[in-house]
Amino acid sequence: MFQVKVKKIDFETEHGTLSGLLYMPKGAGADDPRPVIVTTHGYLNSKEMQDAPAIEMSRRGYIVLALDMYDHGDSRWKGDIPVGSQFGTFWIYSQYDAANYVAKQDYTKKDEKGNAYLAVSGHSMGGFSTLVALYMDEMASLQTGTRSIYAGISVGADYSYASAVAPETDYIAAFGNRTVGMIAGHYDEFFFNKSDEEKTANEKKVTGTVTYKDFAATASGKQFLGLTSEDTAKSEQFYTVESGDLLYEGNVVRESQTGQHIIYTPNQTHPWNHFSKTTTSDLIDFYTTAFDGVTSVNQANATLNSENQIWFLKELCNLIAMIGFFLLLIPVVGMLLKAPFLKQAVTEEIPMLSPEKTKLQKIASWVSIIACMLYPGILFATLMDKEKTGLMVLAGIAGISVVAGAILAIVKKEKAGVLAAVISLITALVFLFADKILPLSPFFNEPTTNQIIYWAIGNGLIALIVAIFFYGITKKKDGTTWSAYGVSGKVKSILASFCIAILSMIILYAVLFLIQAVFGTDFRFWTMAVRTFKPEFVVVWLRYLPFFFVYYFINAIAINANTRGKKGGYAIAIGLNVGGLILWLLCQYGMDFATGTAMLPAQALNGILLIATIPCLAIAAVYAKKLFEKTHNVWLAAFINTMFFTMITVANTVMFWNMINA
Repeated sequence: MFQVKVKKIDFETEHGTLSGLLYMPKGAGADDPRPVIVTTHGYLNSKEMQDAPAIEMSRRGYIVLALDMYDHGDSRWKGDIPVGSQFGTFWIYSQYDAANYVAKQDYTKKDEKGNAYLAVSGHSMGGFSTLVALYMDEMASLQTGTRSIYAGISVGADYSYASAVAPETDYIAAFGNRTVGMIAGHYDEFFFNKSDEEKTANEKKVTGTVTYKDFAATASGKQFLGLTSEDTAKSEQFYTVESGDLLYEGNVVRESQTGQHIIYTPNQTHPWNHFSKTTTSDLIDFYTTAFDGVTSVNQANATLNSENQIWFLKELCNLIAMIGFFLLLIPVVGMLLKAPFLKQAVTEEIPMLSPEKTKLQKIASWVSIIACMLYPGILFATLMDKEKTGLMVLAGIAGISVVAGAILAIVKKEKAGVLAAVISLITALVFLFADKILPLSPFFNEPTTNQIIYWAIGNGLIALIVAIFFYGITKKKDGTTWSAYGVSGKVKSILASFCIAILSMIILYAVLFLIQAVFGTDFRFWTMAVRTFKPEFVVVWLRYLPFFFVYYFINAIAINANTRGKKGGYAIAIGLNVGGLILWLLCQYGMDFATGTAMLPAQALNGILLIATIPCLAIAAVYAKKLFEKTHNVWLAAFINTMFFTMITVANTVMFWNMINA
C-alpha cells in the first residue's frame, strides 16, 4: 500500500548526535541501493520544514534524509558553546557529518570507485551548511580518494556565512565537476545582495537587506555561473563551469574540473522557499539533472514531471490536525472543571466594567482600544532589537507616567495612582536596563525566545499602565471595582486553575506524542508548529515560564477589560493581540514588493518571526476570552496561555543546551 517508509533515526558523530527522518522508498536497500539526498532546514527550524523536497524526491525513488541540524529539533552538539560563538557550531558541521554517515550506509548507491551518489541541500543556514559540506568533502577526498557528496544545491543561502570557512573562489574550485545549484529568491530578506562596488548611490543609502535582489545579475552570481562581469546571466539555465585549480596553502592540490551550475530566482521571500510549489519544482528539476544516468533501474518515477506534487496534502492534513489540537483544549477544560476540587477554579460572576456614558468617554474608549491594537506593531522593532534611542524615549514616557500617577495619588487621593506610579517606574527600569534583561546565557539559551519575551513584557507593562490610569481616572468614579477585572484573590481558585492548566497540557501533549509515535508527524503549518520535545526542553520551559506569565496574565486582564459586553468581542480581542503586528507585516512586505525596499530594511529576521507569532497570539486571545467566560476570572486563561505557548515557542527554535559563559 505504502510506497515510502518514513522512520526517525539518530546517529552519533564526532560533534554530537544528529537526528532525522529517513524516507526509504519501497524496494530500496542494500539489494537495490539508490542515490540519496540529505536535506536540512535553516536557523530556528527543524527537519519537518523539509517535508516538500523529502516527500517529492522519495516518491520518485530517491532515499532522503531530512535532517535536524545540531541544537535544532532533536539533534545536539556535544561540545561546550561559549556565549558569542554559537554561530560557529551547528551549521558548519551538520551537513558534512550527516553526509559522511549516509555515504557509509549500504543503501547508498556508489560508483565503481566507491564515490557516493549523494546530494546535499539546505535552506538558509542549512544552505551554508550545504556549501561548507561540499568544500569539506572535496578537501577530504584528496586524502581518502573518494567523495561522499556528488551534488548540492543551497536554498536561500549565498556565501555570506560560508565565507568564514573559505573564500568564494575556493568553494567554486572545490565544487569541481559536481552539479551545483542555488535558489535565490528575489525578495530574500537576508542574502544575495550586491557588493558595495555594484550598488548605485541610492542603493547605498539603504541600511538593511530586505530589498529586491537579482543574484544571477550580481558579480557573485556570475562568478558562480562561470561568467565574466560583462556577460548577461540567465536564471533557470545550467552553465558549464570551469572550477579552477583547487589550492591549499598556495599549492595546487587538484587541477580544474568542469561542472554544471545553475541559479533559480523565484519571486519569493526567504521563508516562502520551503513552502512553495515553485521552489520544490526547481529542486526536483535540479536533482533529475544531477542524477541523470545514475538512478536505479527500479526508480520508475525518477523522471516524474516536477509539476506533479502532493506534499501540500500533508501540510493540509497537518494544519487540520493542529486546528483540532487547539480546539480540543476547551472541551478538555470543560471536563476538568467538573472535578470536585478543580471546579473551584470557577468563581462567582462579576460585574462588567462600567459602560461609557458620554460621547467623549466612548470616543476615548475606542481611541484607547485602537491605540492598544497598534502600539505592539509600532514598538515591535524597538523592543525586539532593544534599540537604545527608542527605549530611551519609552523610558522617558514611562517617567512621565510615574509623575502622573503620583499626582493622581496625591491630588485625587486615588490609590490607583500609587499603583500606576509603581508600575510605570518598573516599566522605565525595564527600558533603561534592557541589556540586563534576558541576555543570551547558559540559563536563557534561546536567542529569539529572549527577544520575544522582552517584546511581550514591554507591551504587557504598557497595557497595564493604560488600564490602571483608565480605572483611576474614569472607571472607578463610574462604579467599576477592582473585582470587575477578574483578578480573584481566592487561593483555592488560583490553585485549581493552575492544576487544570497542568492537566490540560499533559492531556493535549499526550495526544501529540501519541500521534507522533503512531503516524510519525506533529501539528504544523508553514513556520508554526506544535512539536514533541526531549526532556531538556522541559527545563528550558520552566526557566521561561515566569516571564511569559507576566505577559499572558496582563494580556488576559486587558482583553477582558476591553471586550466584555462589546459587540464583536472576540474580533476585538484578536485585534488587540495581533492587529498592529499584521499591519506591520503588511507595510513591511507591501513596500518591499511594491518598491523593492521594505518599510524597515534592517528588520530581516524579526519579520519572519511574526509569521508564527501572530497565529499563536490570536489563539491566545480567544483562549483568554473563552476561559474567562467559563471561570469569571483571568487565572485559568493566564496559566493555560503561559504553559502552552511557552512550550510551543521553546520547542520550535534553536536551543544551545551546552552553552557556557565565555
